[in-house]
Amino acid sequence: MVNIQHASTYTGHDDNVFCLAFSPNSDLLATGSRDTTIHITRVSDICHSSLRSESEASGVEILHFAQNDTGELAGLRPYIFREHTHPVLSLAWSPDGRFIASGDTTGIIHVWEAATGTISATYHGHTRFVRSIAWSPDGTSIVSGGDYGDSTVQVWEAITDKHIFWHRSQYRIFGVSWEPLGSHIVSCSFDGSVQIWDAFTGELMQDYRQHAGPVYAASWSPDGQHIASAGQDSIIHVWEPFTGRTITRYTGHTDAIKTLAWSPDSRSIVSGSDDRTVQVWQATRGERIFLDNGYTKWIHAVGWSRDGKWIAAASGKAVKLLF
Repeated sequence: MVNIQHASTYTGHDDNVFCLAFSPNSDLLATGSRDTTIHITRVSDICHSSLRSESEASGVEILHFAQNDTGELAGLRPYIFREHTHPVLSLAWSPDGRFIASGDTTGIIHVWEAATGTISATYHGHTRFVRSIAWSPDGTSIVSGGDYGDSTVQVWEAITDKHIFWHRSQYRIFGVSWEPLGSHIVSCSFDGSVQIWDAFTGELMQDYRQHAGPVYAASWSPDGQHIASAGQDSIIHVWEPFTGRTITRYTGHTDAIKTLAWSPDSRSIVSGSDDRTVQVWQATRGERIFLDNGYTKWIHAVGWSRDGKWIAAASGKAVKLLF
């Protein structure tokens, strides 16, 4: 059940925020920006800032987590991850919360330890923009999608950066998502296709072409039953992965839809659009539950925390937290 009553905004970046991801335990939010940095912020600090008086809420602390000998998160100190030298377009937290993978406009992907900021691997398989990235459910592999001048989806080992498979049948990749069972990947493209294929052999299982124009986002539901895809045509399709049967089409937006995310119970979807709105709606019926039109710029990224309590939306330099 969506019951949004409060909103708070994080404004720590110096330029547009292109990507965000909640940690698996829902306590932290990672954000990547055109300013080339990644910030890790404590979610409670962001939401509490909206509940304090204006004079008290002068800013939100950025936290870096130091790991003690038992492997637990211990001391806190201000932290911003600065290893990228170009705008950060994509990031994803590993299922166990130990690592974050992030990709930039040069094609570089860093895998770094969330607790220390140490880079454990750097992947050089892409030649240009890494627009999207996702971890396999078991945390051993990563899939990444290349945009301008690349147009490949690549599967590789997360820690060793050993290449596993290249998927080359789409033009300009905007989104990738791993099936919850770990066997298949869905990828969406500028060419209007949404394809499902075997994660390790590349065998094409489905080629969904019901969108009129580029498809900017595609995501597998947490229960594995549906895929949601959206793009330039301002319509979100919810469909069955292996039959291609469309369940519903959501038409609440009035401009291109660049980002979407499922609720952890697979019942709702949050979407963000160039129409400068964030909308939450029932996934299989297409009924709108919540509308937030308090943005002055288009929405670059949205995310839903695994505990279902938080929704984050990036617009311009700011990240708004809805709760």
